[in-house]
Amino acid sequence: MPDSETSKEAAWFEDLYRDAAGETARVPWADNKPNPNLIKWIERERPNGRGLKCAVSGCGLGDDAELLDRQGFSVTAFDVSPTAIEWAKKRFPSTRVKYEIVDLFELPESFSKQFDFVFEAYTIQALPESLRERAIEQVASLVAPQGKLLVICRGRNIDDDAPARPWPLTFNDIASFELHGLRCSSFEDFEDEERNPPVRRFRALFERA
Repeated sequence: MPDSETSKEAAWFEDLYRDAAGETARVPWADNKPNPNLIKWIERERPNGRGLKCAVSGCGLGDDAELLDRQGFSVTAFDVSPTAIEWAKKRFPSTRVKYEIVDLFELPESFSKQFDFVFEAYTIQALPESLRERAIEQVASLVAPQGKLLVICRGRNIDDDAPARPWPLTFNDIASFELHGLRCSSFEDFEDEERNPPVRRFRALFERA
C-alpha cells in the first residue's frame, strides 16, 4: 500500500490535472507538443523502435508517448492521475499507445525489467527530495536487460538553492541511477533556449548490462 507521503503526491498531481479543466495552459509542463529536448535527441540519434517495448513514466497528456510511438516503439505510457490518462486518450483517440493509470511507487510486477527503452522527463523533479531516491529506483526498475533509459530534467549544482517545485536534479541525483544496475553512457548539461530565460537541463542516457 502507498504511504501517506506518496498518496499526498498522487493527490497533488490529480488535483492539478482535474483543476485544469481541460485547459492545457493550466498544466505547467504541458505544451501540446513533445518535449523539444526529446525531439532533438531523436533527430540526432534516430532510434529505431521496431520490435521494442517502451515505457513513458509520468506521461501526462501523452505528447512524448505519441512521438515515441512514431519511432516504431510499442509504447506503454502511465501516470498516477486518472484525469491525465483520460485526457490523453481523448486527445489521441486513434492511438496505438497503451495508456494506464499507474503509481510510480506501486508499479505492477509485470513492469519489472520489461522495457527496452524508458523515457523519464520531469516526473522526478516534481517530487520532494524525500521521495527522490525511491523514484529513481522505481524508474530504473523498468529497464530490461540491454535496455536503455533516457532522462531529461532541470539541472542544478549541488549547492544551488531549490526552494520550490519543480526541484532541479543534481549530477549526484542523476549518477544514483547507477546504483540500480544501470550505466551512464551519455550525459549532457546544457541551456534549454526553448524557455525565456533559458533553463539549465540535464539529458542522460543509461544502459543495463
